[in-house]
Amino acid sequence: MNYTIRKAVKEDMPHVLRLIKELASFENEANEVEVTIEELQTDGFGASPAFTCFVAEVNHKIEGIALVFKKYSTWKGRALHLEDLIVSEAMRGSGLGTALLDEVIRYAHDLGVKRVTWEVLDWNEPAIAFYEKKGAEIKRDWMVVHLNKERIKAYISKL
Repeated sequence: MNYTIRKAVKEDMPHVLRLIKELASFENEANEVEVTIEELQTDGFGASPAFTCFVAEVNHKIEGIALVFKKYSTWKGRALHLEDLIVSEAMRGSGLGTALLDEVIRYAHDLGVKRVTWEVLDWNEPAIAFYEKKGAEIKRDWMVVHLNKERIKAYISKL
């Protein structure tokens, strides 16, 4: 299979959003996607980009993405967070996930970060097996903590 992995451009964001929505549906959270094409374009390609996105193209169609952003670890220093690695359902098992992860790790290495982090749902056994096969350590004793928009507002209202 011929594919291309490249950095996303602003015009790719409709395709990126399509894959984000596909992932949300896979995770039974289809109604949780709030981000818009315009926000992705502004946030990723404005004066101070909030993320970097890589896309996997097959026959001129975007079939996968990896979206990352820089972060800082108080223990390690500069780090990179992989927010999502998404391969379209039709292309899973094709090698695109490996190619995207390879590109993310290459990017992290070039940045000189000391850690790459990401989350995986505890029920997503194929993804867990994939990441472990690639050498990732699954930290099963850590829990993800979130405050959504409504909870942020509620928190602020109590200050």
